[in-house]
Amino acid sequence: WLLLLLPAPLLARSLLPATSQTSVAALRTPFVHEITRSNTTLTQPPARSWPLWLGLLAWALLLLASSRPQWLGDPIALPVSGRDLMLAMDISGSMQEQDFTLRGQRVTRIEATKAVANEFIQQREGDRIGLILFGDQAYLQAPLTFDRTTVQTLMQEAAIGLAGKKTAIGDAIGLGIKRMQGDDPNRVMVLLTDGANTAGEIDPVVAAGIAAEAGLKIYTIGIGADEMLVGGIFGTRRVNPSRDLDEETLETIATVTGGRFFRAHDTGELQQIYQLLDTLEPVEKGHSVFRPAIALYPWPLGVSIAVCLLILSLRSHRKPL
Repeated sequence: WLLLLLPAPLLARSLLPATSQTSVAALRTPFVHEITRSNTTLTQPPARSWPLWLGLLAWALLLLASSRPQWLGDPIALPVSGRDLMLAMDISGSMQEQDFTLRGQRVTRIEATKAVANEFIQQREGDRIGLILFGDQAYLQAPLTFDRTTVQTLMQEAAIGLAGKKTAIGDAIGLGIKRMQGDDPNRVMVLLTDGANTAGEIDPVVAAGIAAEAGLKIYTIGIGADEMLVGGIFGTRRVNPSRDLDEETLETIATVTGGRFFRAHDTGELQQIYQLLDTLEPVEKGHSVFRPAIALYPWPLGVSIAVCLLILSLRSHRKPL
């Protein structure tokens, strides 16, 4: 519709009255009658038409840019589940306990969690994935997005103690509720921790009740081995590295919100849990078509500005008659 304004400058030129000529100084001469009687005629140089055509070109390019031209790419089919999936990961001090094994080597809990969660995210094509990290406080590391690669990268950058040494489970749930508001019933949070709620402003069970009212389903995962051999001055002794894990609270959170509680004692069990989550929360429900669009307006806009600058430059270099 904007292109209908193309003839506007010509209409304005033909319909609007011409600008009035400004008065100039006069020179009195005693032989004016002789000048008028002479056959010599003074003619004005012919008007130049190039400013008009350049102006019309600039106007046409400006309208073309204002119409927002786009280049549409080929249609791309996207599998869409309509599911928002938020991962809440504990990065408190206890997550550096080395009671997990990965590829035959002893690793910390957070290293094993990252490795397994990375595979889980890779398989969630079509879901919007988000990431919350929590320690003394909970903060959003990655908002809900289809860009799984970015979520994986931000998860790998998470470090122990980045959010404090304690564990704020309730605050993590509260932040998840805030970031996943809406009427969509397919909203899921996977909360992974190895301890009990020792920080934060919200009680985890109270937060779970709010999540249930908001329609947010929470799956909780408690990680950590039940037994571990530790060497000391008096020899090797057996300890329970998961003595601080509050399984009862995690199970209550899952039950209240309609989810499930899982216990992962090693990497293998953790992998099985994530595989089970894929079964409980299937990925693909349908397809949608996406056509990438590239905005083309900068090109005609840039040429229009260049033409205007050319007109101004040529006018400024014109010699007065």
